[in-house]
Amino acid sequence: MNATEPRRRWWPRSVRARTALAAASAAAVILAGIGWWLHHDVYRRSTQIAEDQAKDQLWALCAQLEQGVVPDPTSVVPYEVVATGRRTAVASGGALSRAYPDTHHVMPAPPTAEESAETTTVRLPVNPGYDPHDPLDMAGGTHQVITADIDPDRLGREEAAALGVAPDATLRVYVVVLPYTAEAITRTTDRLLLRAGLIGLVLIAAAAYFAVRVALRPVEAIRVLTASVTASDPRERVTVPATGHEISALATTINTTLQRLDNAAAQQRRFVADAAHELRSPLTTLLASLEVALAYPERTDWPAAATTAARQTRRLHALAEDLLLLARLDTRAPAVRTDTVDLTALASRMTEQYPLTERPLTLVCDSTTPAHAHGNPDDYERLLRNLIDNAARHAAHRVRITVRNEDARVVLTVHDDGPGVPAEDAERVFERFVRLDDARSRDHGGTGLGLAIARDLAHRHRGTLTLTPRTLGACFELRLPRAPDPAGEQRASPRSRTSVPTGTDRSEGDNSGRVPDH
Repeated sequence: MNATEPRRRWWPRSVRARTALAAASAAAVILAGIGWWLHHDVYRRSTQIAEDQAKDQLWALCAQLEQGVVPDPTSVVPYEVVATGRRTAVASGGALSRAYPDTHHVMPAPPTAEESAETTTVRLPVNPGYDPHDPLDMAGGTHQVITADIDPDRLGREEAAALGVAPDATLRVYVVVLPYTAEAITRTTDRLLLRAGLIGLVLIAAAAYFAVRVALRPVEAIRVLTASVTASDPRERVTVPATGHEISALATTINTTLQRLDNAAAQQRRFVADAAHELRSPLTTLLASLEVALAYPERTDWPAAATTAARQTRRLHALAEDLLLLARLDTRAPAVRTDTVDLTALASRMTEQYPLTERPLTLVCDSTTPAHAHGNPDDYERLLRNLIDNAARHAAHRVRITVRNEDARVVLTVHDDGPGVPAEDAERVFERFVRLDDARSRDHGGTGLGLAIARDLAHRHRGTLTLTPRTLGACFELRLPRAPDPAGEQRASPRSRTSVPTGTDRSEGDNSGRVPDH
């Protein structure tokens, strides 16, 4: 029984919308990851470019100072040159000269060390005109700087005098790495990526929506055709696309299912018609005999009429029992009882108790050891009785029953010496209301349901029932899963063989288990 999954209110109902939403969500995650990586990569590369520009400016300033030239203060890159023993800057340029005009140097004084280049950060002091909202105002902020020291031995007296420092002074050059360009490039890139990402998400969602819409057109056609199928006429079939993809497999599966439904409906119609026909035959005979007896009561042999009525009533009862059993088996209901049954003992008992027939017939039960199987004892008895009835109905002189253990299976065979079954009808004999010799079966009371019931009972107990080829007669082979011997059971070692001849002095028996002719 299928249950409908509760639908979330916020979740779209359409498969197209769901697919578009899923594709857009997946693309958003991917684009967000790509955007995050691009953001950091662009910022890193832009910062590297700014550092390279600052280094170029640094070495250019060092070269000018070593020649005794005061650098130009109108530089794009902020810088400041400080010296030991001097409170004011030797030179400053760019934003630093504008932020701190006419003041002492704002960068730390150089230590006495060899010339080196390093990157560090410096926090600049706040001046009275500092504007924290102006990104170009450097006062009061912490900035990354690149430094280089110039030792006294690299400056001559004339160069030192030209720069206004003592001959033994050490100079340090500070060049500020401007972050504004990198940040501006990164912000611009982020805006472009955001716009491109939004447009891409819309395009991806639209493409997914329409692609799924086109892909689901065959499914919609299949749905429309399937909806037109009715229980009374399940002959409609869907068109299988020639593309060979999953939709083709779906169409093929639906056509196969519809074919099974069609076959089931046809089988049900045949079953109802056959059941009505089977019920009508004994009812007609019973009604005719009673009407004749009532029309001519003084000339009626009432014991014979009662015997005929009883025989036809038993036939109706047997047919009703078979139909009820088939209905129960069709529901796949579990067995009411599950015991361990000795099939050897069951076959021997049924051979000894089998009712006599009107013609000489020998029933032989040949077994070697107890053979146990799990199941319902009544079902096993009904199954075996149906096989014996069928064999007795067609045997010429002898019916042989064998039971043996074969690995993990119990094998039971019922073999008669009758005319046998053609190979092409080996499976057809297990269909309901099938008679290979219709007139003779009716004369012997067969209903055409015995073998069908026997096979259903075998399947119910996880076994198989087949017709095995023989040169003489018909041999039905039942295979069931073998069960372990019950605890405390004594294993039977001698070979048991039960032979029961049946003669012409036949007593009226119970025909509830009789089965169809093969």
